[in-house]
Amino acid sequence: MATRPRKTSSKTPLPGRPVRGSRTGRSLIVLLDLLGRRFLIRILWELRDDPLRFRALQTACDELSPTVLNQRLKEMREALLVDVVADGYTLTPLGKELLAPIATLYGWSTKWSKALEK
Repeated sequence: MATRPRKTSSKTPLPGRPVRGSRTGRSLIVLLDLLGRRFLIRILWELRDDPLRFRALQTACDELSPTVLNQRLKEMREALLVDVVADGYTLTPLGKELLAPIATLYGWSTKWSKALEK
């Protein structure tokens, strides 16, 4: 069961709030701003299968600093992409739904990489 954090940070990109590229906070631009934060997509990707405890998630993300990991998890919780459960951190239904377009981009990026090798 996803729980919304009590307080949201003014720095977390959320629809309706100004972000880089959109003073009105258009949802697509806000999402791209959020996804553009260091390691955010990596954290989403590592949580794609099962919940992970903090240390396991840090290790899966190539020893990401605890400060950055804590900040990203806070932002992801505020954006309703990640929740805390007994087994650690897990994707919410919205977070899981976001994996589909990311997987599509992953597939495209693999084709692009191979094309550039020729």
